[in-house]
Amino acid sequence: MAKSSVRIKKVCEWCGKEFYALKTSTRFCSKQCNGYAYKRALRTKQVKSAEEVIATKIEVKRTQPFKDKEFLSPKECAEILNIALSSIYKMIYQGKIPAFQFSSRFTRIRKSDIDSMMGSTPYVKRNRISHTPITDFYTTAEVASKYGVNESWIFKVGKEQNIPKVFKRGKTYWSAKHFDKYFASKAPDSNITEWYSVEDLTEKFGMTTSAIYSFVSRFAIPKKKIKRQVFYSQKHVDIAKGLAKAEPEYYTTAEAMEKYNLTRDQLYHYVKWHHISKVQEGKYIKISRKELDDLLAPPSI
Repeated sequence: MAKSSVRIKKVCEWCGKEFYALKTSTRFCSKQCNGYAYKRALRTKQVKSAEEVIATKIEVKRTQPFKDKEFLSPKECAEILNIALSSIYKMIYQGKIPAFQFSSRFTRIRKSDIDSMMGSTPYVKRNRISHTPITDFYTTAEVASKYGVNESWIFKVGKEQNIPKVFKRGKTYWSAKHFDKYFASKAPDSNITEWYSVEDLTEKFGMTTSAIYSFVSRFAIPKKKIKRQVFYSQKHVDIAKGLAKAEPEYYTTAEAMEKYNLTRDQLYHYVKWHHISKVQEGKYIKISRKELDDLLAPPSI
């Protein structure tokens, strides 16, 4: 059989030297480099196999103490299921895992309940979300008339919020659902019932229009807009002016536990899971009063 005269320039995968090969599958420049690479691959395979054996022994050692226990702590359940402790508490609050709370720091879960939960909740394939087509639209003039805003502002917000729009016969049509949702998110707090107009602030405090705008911006005074007229929260203006006393913005941990009859673990779980704002003063943690009330306060009839 005739020897091939084709020479292919390649780079050795072991030593990095350039060489000419007779086949495209050649990887090394010499038998010595090929032997070195083979030994390295063999060592890598042996190390990986040893690491897998050690990992299996560690897992068995980690879960072995729990196998003979009838009752487990939430932390032990989290270790067995290999999930976060907060996920265990979430399933307890949702009623998926029965738990027995003997005190604020002593909770136990029956191991058989964990086994039955795993057997009774098979995986369910999530259905793909079907997007509803947009059928209702506002013209730019209709948005300006309904919400009392400028047309140039509509185009600016539409671009920032990525609000769907279509062009037809020289007119721009905006998704009614998206603009209604945007303005609903900007609606004033329903708990605020008394408002100052710009004229009221000028008459009561002797402030110029520019001074009013600077004042409400500096103190972040809540506002609402009706057509072309702007109103500012009377309570927040009086607090900023020193005419009224501000309500405390934060609960201490003890105050929140007492008001809502929670344990410390339950309170911290709610704060972490619902991303409630908190501040730390020294060694004490204070929790946002408004956000906790919005989450846990019973609905008013």
